[in-house]
Amino acid sequence: MEIEIKLEESRKTPKVIILTDKITDEVSELVQRLKTSSREIVSGIKDGCVEIINVASLVRIYSADKKVMIRTDSGEFLSRQRLYEFEEILDSTNFIRISNSEIVNLKKVKSLDLSLSGTICVKFVNGETTFASRRYVARLKNILGI
Repeated sequence: MEIEIKLEESRKTPKVIILTDKITDEVSELVQRLKTSSREIVSGIKDGCVEIINVASLVRIYSADKKVMIRTDSGEFLSRQRLYEFEEILDSTNFIRISNSEIVNLKKVKSLDLSLSGTICVKFVNGETTFASRRYVARLKNILGI
C-alpha cells in the first residue's frame, strides 16, 4: 500500500481519497477505521457510581448473566453498552472479538495456548485466562499471523 500526503494551505479539513482497482478486505478495514474514531475513554459502573475508564487499561469486555462487564487493570465494572457498540468504538488493531460474548485487548495478552483442539486459551498479563471460540479462532490466528 502506498501512502501519500499533500499539504494545501487553503484546505481547512482533511480529505482522504483511496485509489484502488477493487475493494479488498484491507481497503474495507481502512475505510472503517477512518469512519470511526477510536475512543480513549469509556464509562463503567462500580458501587453505584459511574467511573471514567482509560481504554488503555481495558483487559477484556465480556457478557455474563445478561450484563456486559468491563475488566480493567484496577477492577471490574458494569457497562450499559453492548458488546457490538464496544466493537464499533474501540481500535480494531488492539481490540478483537474472540467469541460471541467477549472482546479482548491484545496489548494485555501474555500468551496463547494453541494445544487445545479447535480453540485457543488466552492468558492475560494479570493472570486471568479465557478461551477463543472455534468460530473466531481463524480470525484471531490471521490477525496475529499464526
